[in-house]
Amino acid sequence: MRKLIDQWLNDHDNPRHKKIVSWMWRLLFAGLIAGVLLFLGLSFTNLPSVAELENPKTNLASQVFAENGEILGKYYTENRVPVEYEELPEHLIQALIATEDIRYYKHSGIDFYGLARAIAFMGSRGGASTISQQLAKLLFTGVAARSLSERLSQKLKEWIIAVRLERKYTKEEIIALYLNRYDFINNAKGIRAAAEIYFSKSPENLTIPESAMLVGMLKNASFFNPRRFEERTKQRREVVMSQMEKAGFLSSEEYNEYRQLPLGLKATSQTHVDGLAPYFRMVLAENVKDILNRPEYLQSDGTPYDIYRDGLNIYTTINPTVQRLAEEAMTKHMGKLQGTFFKHWNKRDPWDYKYGTETEVPIERRQASLTKNIRASDRYQKLRTFYLSEITKLLNEETDLTFHNDDREVERVVEESNKPGLLKELVNDGMISSSLANKYRRVIRSKKFDQLKAQWAKLQEAADKEFNTPTEMRVFVYYNDEMAADTTMTPLDSVRYHKMILQTGMMSVEPQTGYVRSWIGGVNFQWFQYDHANTNTRRQVGSTFKPFVYATAIDLQSISPCQQYMDVPVTIKPGDGRFYLQQPWTPKNSDGKYTSELLTLKDGLRLSKNTISVTLMRELGSPEPVRDKAALMGIPKDIIPQTPSICLGAVDLSVQEMVGAYTTFANNGIYNEPTYLLRIEDRFGRLIYEGVPTEKQAIRPEANFAMVEMLQYASGFRGKIKGQFGGKTGTTNEHADGWFMGITPNLVVGCWVGGDDRWISFRSLSYGQGAYMAKPMVLGFLEAVQNEESLHWDFNKTFYRPPGNLGIELDCDSYLNPNAPLEDNEFDDGGGFDINNEPDFGDE
Repeated sequence: MRKLIDQWLNDHDNPRHKKIVSWMWRLLFAGLIAGVLLFLGLSFTNLPSVAELENPKTNLASQVFAENGEILGKYYTENRVPVEYEELPEHLIQALIATEDIRYYKHSGIDFYGLARAIAFMGSRGGASTISQQLAKLLFTGVAARSLSERLSQKLKEWIIAVRLERKYTKEEIIALYLNRYDFINNAKGIRAAAEIYFSKSPENLTIPESAMLVGMLKNASFFNPRRFEERTKQRREVVMSQMEKAGFLSSEEYNEYRQLPLGLKATSQTHVDGLAPYFRMVLAENVKDILNRPEYLQSDGTPYDIYRDGLNIYTTINPTVQRLAEEAMTKHMGKLQGTFFKHWNKRDPWDYKYGTETEVPIERRQASLTKNIRASDRYQKLRTFYLSEITKLLNEETDLTFHNDDREVERVVEESNKPGLLKELVNDGMISSSLANKYRRVIRSKKFDQLKAQWAKLQEAADKEFNTPTEMRVFVYYNDEMAADTTMTPLDSVRYHKMILQTGMMSVEPQTGYVRSWIGGVNFQWFQYDHANTNTRRQVGSTFKPFVYATAIDLQSISPCQQYMDVPVTIKPGDGRFYLQQPWTPKNSDGKYTSELLTLKDGLRLSKNTISVTLMRELGSPEPVRDKAALMGIPKDIIPQTPSICLGAVDLSVQEMVGAYTTFANNGIYNEPTYLLRIEDRFGRLIYEGVPTEKQAIRPEANFAMVEMLQYASGFRGKIKGQFGGKTGTTNEHADGWFMGITPNLVVGCWVGGDDRWISFRSLSYGQGAYMAKPMVLGFLEAVQNEESLHWDFNKTFYRPPGNLGIELDCDSYLNPNAPLEDNEFDDGGGFDINNEPDFGDE
C-alpha cells in the first residue's frame, strides 16, 4: 500500500503522505470490521436454525406401492420423491460439478477464487455461486430480490447458510439435496421425477446425454424447457458436455459422439389421474387420511401426517397385472355395451320416456335431476356469478339466507311469490324447516326482491340461449386411446350425453386372504370421478342377495339343495312369524307366471324363482336370521331392511361389500374382510400403521360346500373359464342395475353396471339383465387372468370339501329316489345353460 501511495504522490516526503497512509489503513480496518459486523448482524436475522438446517422443509410426494413393489401412483402438492446419493449415476455428478462448481470439493461453501474472477471480469467468465449456495437459495432465501441492497443482503445470507450447510452435511449429501430440491418444471420436482417425466426411467439409468440435458436445465428450467425449446435445450446440453470434456470427464471422441444425438425425450405426464387404478387411489387417499387423523397415529408434535407433503410410503395389495387386465376387460366390454345402449335409445329421451310401470321414476324427478346437472356445470356457474352473485350477497346480509349454487332458494322464493303455498307444502312434507321458510318470506318482503326476480329471469334467458347453442367441445368416447374426441353439440346435449354413459364397478379379491387384487370404480377417471365400488356407493343388488337367504336356510336347517318346493304364489300374512306386516305380501315371479311344478332348491336358485326365496323366508319366520347371516359375511346389519322383501334383493349394497360376502363361499365359509391397505411408513421407513385382517366363520363348512355346489350349478354359461366356477346374476326393476358375482378357488369377482341415474337403463330385459350387462365383463376378465402366464393361475385348486359325511344330501337322485344307484358329478350340468336373470321384484 505504501508503494502505491509513494507512486501516486511521487514523493514519500510529501506532508500529506503519512496522513493518507493513516487513512487508508483506517478505511481497510473499518471495512473489515464492517464486514464482520455485517455478517454478525445477519447471523441474528431470520436465518435458518440448526434444526431447520438438519431438516429442511421440503414437500415430498407420498408413493402408493402395488403388492410387487411397483409404484401405482403418488399423492402430492409437488411431485417430488427424494433419491439417495448412491442412486445418482456418476456421470450426472460429473456433469453437475463440471458445469456448476468445478472446485466443489476444494471449498467450504464459498469459492473465493470464483468470486474474485466474477468481480474482475464482471461475471463474463463464470459466476461465483457454488452448489452449496444454490442449495441455500432453493431451501431458504428463495427468488432473487430485485433491489440491489436486498439482493446483496440475500447473497450474504446465502454465503452464511452455505458455510453452515457444509458443516452439517457431507459433499455427497449436499449434491443429493440440491438435485432433489430443484424444480425441473412440467410437474417434475426433483431429479427422480425429472428422469421419469422426460425419459421414462429412474435416475440411475440416465445416460450421459440425458444427464447433461437435466444439468443444463439447472441454469433456468423454463428457458431450457425441452418440451417447448428443443433446439435451445440441445445447445445448452452441448455446453454441459463441453464443460465435462474440459474437466476430463469426457474424451473428445465421446463429446463429438454425444453432441450429435437428439434429446431422445420420452416425455410422460404424471398427475393424480395417470397410471393404474385411479379410482382405487382416490378411495385409498381418503382412507389413509382418516387413519392418519386418529390419535394413535399422529406425529410427535400432535399434528397428523400429510399424504400430500410428508413423503409417506403406502403399501397395498393391488396386483398391477391383474389390475391392468381388469381395466382392459372393462374398456372392451363397456365400449361395446355403450354402443348398444345409444342405438337402443336412438330418437328417444330417458328424461321423458314413460315405462308404464309402478316403480318407474316420475318424469318430474328426472327433469329436476337434469336441471340440477345443468346448474352444476361450469358454464352455468359463470352465468350465475354474472347475474346473481351481487344481489344474492346483499340479500344474504339482509336476511341471513344462504343461497346455494344450485339456485334452489331463488327458485323457491320466485315460485312462492308467483303462486303462494309452496313454502307451506315444503314445510308439511318435511323438506324444509319453519325457520328456513321464514327466511324465504323475509326475502320476498325485501325491497331487493324485485331486483332478484329480474336478475333470475335474465339468468334463465341467458342459460337457455347458452345451453341450446351448438358449441365446439370435447366429449368422452371409447373409440380411441385418448378416450376423448372433438365435436360440436349444444351444452345441453353434452350434459345428456355424458349422463347417458353407463358406469360400472368391479372388484376382485383373493378369498383366502381377503386381499383386493383389482379395483374398477368407473369407466374413465378423467371424465367421471365418482367411484362405484367402495362402501359409500350402494345400489340395489337384486338376485345376487338370494344366496344369503339360501345359505341361512341350509346352515340353520340343514336343508338339502334337492329339497322340492312348489312354484306357486306364496303369501306372508299379517301375524305370520316375526315379520310384523300390516297387509299380506304375495310377490310374483319376475315374469308374473307360475309353473305350479315342484322345483328343487338348486333349480330355484338357478332360475331365480321368487316363490322359492319367499318360501324360505317364511320358513325362517323372520328377516333376522338372514340379516344375522349377512352380518357374519361382512355386510353391516343396520343397512339391511327388517322386511321380508330382502329375500328378493331389495337391499342397497356396494360392490366391495358384495365381493367380501361372496369370498365366504369360496373360502370354506370363512369371511375375510376385503383388505387393500397393508401398511403406511414415513419417509424414513418407520412404520406408522399396519392393517390387521378380519376373519370369522360365517357358515358351517358343510353348509358352505352345499352352497358352493349350488352356485356352480346356477352359474350358467361360463365362457372359456377353466376349473371350478360359480356365480349368480342379478337385475333390478326397470333394469336399472345389472350384477354378476363370480367365485373361483383363486379369485372372487363382483361387478355392477348401470347408469348414475336409475332411469339411465335399457328398456328391455334382453339387454338390461345382469347376464348381458355385467357377466361378460367378469368372464372376459377371468379368462384374461387365467391366460396370463406371469400370474401362475392354479388350475388344480378346488373349493374345499369337508371330510366325512356332510349331513346334507347333495345327490338329488339319492334324495328323491332313495333306492336308485348313486351317480357322481350330480351338479355337473355341462355348462351352456344360462340362468333366467329377469328382474327380481314382482308386484307386491
